[in-house]
Amino acid sequence: MNKIKTLVIALLILQLNLNVTAVHARTNKPDDGQRERSYLVQSLIRIADPVLVALSKNELRIKMPLESKIDRKQHTYLEAFGRLMAGLAPWLELGPDDTAEGKLRKKYIDLAVLSFKNATDPKAPDFMNFDKGGQALVDAAFLAQGLLRAPTQIWGRLDAETKANVIAALKSSRIITPSYSNWLMFSAEVEAALLKFDGKCDRMRVDYAMKSHMNWYKGDGAYGDGPNFHWDYYNSFVIQPMLLDVSQTLLAADKSAPAKRTYDLILKRSIRYATVLERLISPEGTYPPIGRSLAYRFGAFQSLSQIALMKALPAEIEAQQVRAALYTMIKRQLEAPGTFDKNGWLQIGLYGHQPGLGEIYISTGSLYLCSEAFLILGLSPSDPFWTGGDKDWTAKKIWKGQDMPADHSAD
Repeated sequence: MNKIKTLVIALLILQLNLNVTAVHARTNKPDDGQRERSYLVQSLIRIADPVLVALSKNELRIKMPLESKIDRKQHTYLEAFGRLMAGLAPWLELGPDDTAEGKLRKKYIDLAVLSFKNATDPKAPDFMNFDKGGQALVDAAFLAQGLLRAPTQIWGRLDAETKANVIAALKSSRIITPSYSNWLMFSAEVEAALLKFDGKCDRMRVDYAMKSHMNWYKGDGAYGDGPNFHWDYYNSFVIQPMLLDVSQTLLAADKSAPAKRTYDLILKRSIRYATVLERLISPEGTYPPIGRSLAYRFGAFQSLSQIALMKALPAEIEAQQVRAALYTMIKRQLEAPGTFDKNGWLQIGLYGHQPGLGEIYISTGSLYLCSEAFLILGLSPSDPFWTGGDKDWTAKKIWKGQDMPADHSAD
């Protein structure tokens, strides 16, 4: 049976590639967007497959390796599932259809639904830890983020018992006190999901996180991680995306003028931060290896992918240049030898296997935060983002000698 399922997936991927080839033949020119989308879909599946296949069978604890500097078994499984779902969700939310890609989405929607059932069922072998140790709050929040990004295709397909188990699991994380840092957003993200799916939340946790981050704003699109500024990618890993998630959810709930002003301000700052991220991608598709958690790889560009998904890119940045930049960067890192082990699981590193880059809180499960760069796959294959040829991104233009307008602070 497993061999049959593997063959079906392989055939669907082959059909996806044949469809792209057919487009090329009809237009008599390469369609960079469709070719790149096909590669990114296959890449996301490659990352997701070991996790979801094992978890859907209640075999994640058996099958998933553990690479870490200290014992992280208590947390690594929820890390893998929560972070993967946060990045995978927008693609799944497009739903199934009769195309090769639509059939693949149906496959992974079904796997994700089974995985949610097993991860939150207290009687299941793969039931996950949501309330022991601080890290559990972090990845409860990423799981909540995935649900917020796929309310129809994931939450809407869960059975009543699983929905109750998910709500109970998220609520159980409230026992954990977040540190006075970006961790406040993890509590807020959990509460945002509870507000959306359970109808109520602890507003004090949300308001405290939001007001703290408003006070920590440092200017030009960047927030401090707590009162201090850190040169790393946590504005993209956590802060900016979760501020957007939470403020969107609050606005949908009460539609008040203050909620709209807060959301608009957060979005304005997120757009500026995404603009800076786009400029950090070198002509070769690399970026500065600055700060903590470099083993999250291209997850560092979640904010840029999210703003593209929202169709909120500034006028000076074209969709095709963001698409080309993200594709080039992701492909460069994924194809580095050692990125995956022999069984397809991610290994610690930024470019290939570099275990020395892993902090003590990094384990195999942590690495699946890289999936957050694939948010752009939530734009349908027919969206203008995926049409036409590649365009040079900002660094590529400048280092070719092209004249460009000067860059300025947003504040």
